[in-house]
Amino acid sequence: MGHQEKPPEGNLTELMEFVLLGFADMPHLQWFLFGLVLIIYITILMSNGTIFLITKMDPALQSPMYFFLANFSFLETCYVSATLPRMLLNLGTQRRRISLVACATQMCFGLMFGGTECLLLAVMAYDRYVAICNPLHYPLVMNHRVCLQLATGSWTIGIPFHIGQTCQIFSLPFCGSNQISHFFCDIFPVLKLACGDTFVNEMLVYTVAVLFGMVPFLLILGSYSKIISIILKLPSATSRAKAFSTCSSHLMVVVLFFGSAIITYLTPNSRHSERTDKVLSLFYTIVTPMFNPMIYSLRNKDVIIALRKLVCK
Repeated sequence: MGHQEKPPEGNLTELMEFVLLGFADMPHLQWFLFGLVLIIYITILMSNGTIFLITKMDPALQSPMYFFLANFSFLETCYVSATLPRMLLNLGTQRRRISLVACATQMCFGLMFGGTECLLLAVMAYDRYVAICNPLHYPLVMNHRVCLQLATGSWTIGIPFHIGQTCQIFSLPFCGSNQISHFFCDIFPVLKLACGDTFVNEMLVYTVAVLFGMVPFLLILGSYSKIISIILKLPSATSRAKAFSTCSSHLMVVVLFFGSAIITYLTPNSRHSERTDKVLSLFYTIVTPMFNPMIYSLRNKDVIIALRKLVCK
């Protein structure tokens, strides 16, 4: 880890705020980027809000699959709201300073929402597994109580881990540079500013990433390997196509989110370049939430019908 050496005790000045550099290397594009990010943020809020609304209002969308989709859309709204408002503030005012407390809060909520997304995607894969591999028992297995428990668990189980991880990181001494070469307070850019040895903190990051990233991802892979083997055994091409269509949207979202997140949090920190980290973080915090509603709506006939009903009203 490229941490800073701790200076002598007499020269140690504790930092009280950081500077988020973000797009500081492109001063001539600040207002263009502000407009672009604002449009993206509004698009994410409106599209995910619409998906959430129709899954609650339309009687045809009251199955467990759409219950979890409503949770997922609400989660995406929360996830982007943890980072984009601060990014817009920095671009609009050029005041890039963020207090230690605000930085820790942003990191904590980003970790919690990211961990919830991993778990919720695994739950959605399990829902598809039960629906396709055990259709006769699907209403019994995925009853409303079970769905509530799975959703509640996805939202809450990681909270103590992520709060503890954030507290441990911000209990480190920060000295020297206070410039974070990132758009928001992410783990590795903040750890680079810490003084002394951060090996224990890095190991904790990888441990939590395995628990809330790799384990759900492997469960999703296991679910889909079983789903695909069942689908391929179906007698007609029509039934195979219908079964695949119920899973394809979720699978695309899984690839988009986990692909960038795993590269970011599970590769050795010595291989992290600032530019690569920025691109990957933009991908899983902005691009994926923006495209998720499009993926689910364009590839789902029930959602398209519900959208048409909403527009016609």
